[in-house]
Amino acid sequence: MPLTPPPPDGFPRSARRAVSALCAAVLTVLVAGCVDPAEEPILIRIATGSPTAVYHAFGQSLVTIINREIPGVRASVVVTAASAENVELVSRGGAELGFTQADTLPATAGDSPAVLGVARLYDDLLHLVVRADRPIRRLADLRGRTVSVGAPGSGTEITASRLLDVAGLTPGSVDTRRLGLDASVAALGSGEIDGFIFSGGLPVQAVAEFVRRTPARIIDLGEWTEPLRREYSQVYVNRDIPTSVYGLEPVTTVADPNYLVVSANLPKQLVQEVTRLLMERRIELGRAHPAAGRMSVQSAIATAPLPLHPGAAEYYRSSKP
Repeated sequence: MPLTPPPPDGFPRSARRAVSALCAAVLTVLVAGCVDPAEEPILIRIATGSPTAVYHAFGQSLVTIINREIPGVRASVVVTAASAENVELVSRGGAELGFTQADTLPATAGDSPAVLGVARLYDDLLHLVVRADRPIRRLADLRGRTVSVGAPGSGTEITASRLLDVAGLTPGSVDTRRLGLDASVAALGSGEIDGFIFSGGLPVQAVAEFVRRTPARIIDLGEWTEPLRREYSQVYVNRDIPTSVYGLEPVTTVADPNYLVVSANLPKQLVQEVTRLLMERRIELGRAHPAAGRMSVQSAIATAPLPLHPGAAEYYRSSKP
């Protein structure tokens, strides 16, 4: 049934067309007035790291899951220098979530921290990678040589600098370069540096690709864990890199737990949902990188010195058997 009566037959054809167009325009306005404008999506930016490192692979997978399963949210990845930059971004509103090493965080969170914990994820292992044709078999052999200690603003730079300090490799005794992972790999391959240090979950893709095409070794650093604990932080522990990871001689090295952190301003219910997906989609996250699949609810709550965000804490309370 028509919404408006047709014009009389005696009307000129042009007038009939004009009336019809007017009625259509009015109807469009009326219908549009009955429909609420689409709400702007909630944006979640996840600060990660180098595109060839674990944080980025983990973050990309988490973005896919969030966009698929939380209506009204649009998540995206931010490429960064990693830990220190990520914490800074989250604290000042440049990102909503971020990955960080535990040793990058301050010793105490303060009374009203801008950054809170979502989960302890897995351990980062310190890699000191050198070419097999160089006479470097222990950390002390770096004296007088050139080594990359990680990009400015990265957790690697912090841990590597502490490692060199406790080993007595003072500035001047080692020529340090502040290169990101990809630049470090390229510089070692071309002979511009004698080695690089990188902290990441096993396996680090860029390291795996480098040792496949270049004879290399990873230096054992296990003896330096206790000095690092005494001098800097109790978060450091020994972990093994077995032959099965890179096809090289097994070594023991320094490990450092890492966390997913969140802005304290993010709504409780939203953080609860992100935490739920983080835990319940571990198999899918593990396909992006094996380290992501090693999370557990039991270990996830240990984010000291950061307190858990109320949304994350609520999920962990509700998930207890």
